[in-house]
Amino acid sequence: MPRGSKSKYTGRQKRQAHHIEDSAKKRGYSGKRAAQIAYATVNKQDKGGKKGGSGRGRKRSNASSVEGGRRSHKGPNPRYARR
Repeated sequence: MPRGSKSKYTGRQKRQAHHIEDSAKKRGYSGKRAAQIAYATVNKQDKGGKKGGSGRGRKRSNASSVEGGRRSHKGPNPRYARR
């Protein structure tokens, strides 16, 4: 299997990567960089491809999703609020 092959990813992982890729493109990244970000995020959450024999059943981490949500839902910084 050549490097960069996406055959070891499940349908769900590929779907998630495409959604992440779309949002990265909206933020102004090139298509190639957006795909890198997407699969890096999926790898971080699922610890690599899921279809292989070894490593099945590992727990999923949603740390990157939580971090993004925390970043986008922050209120104004009270230090710089108008007085």
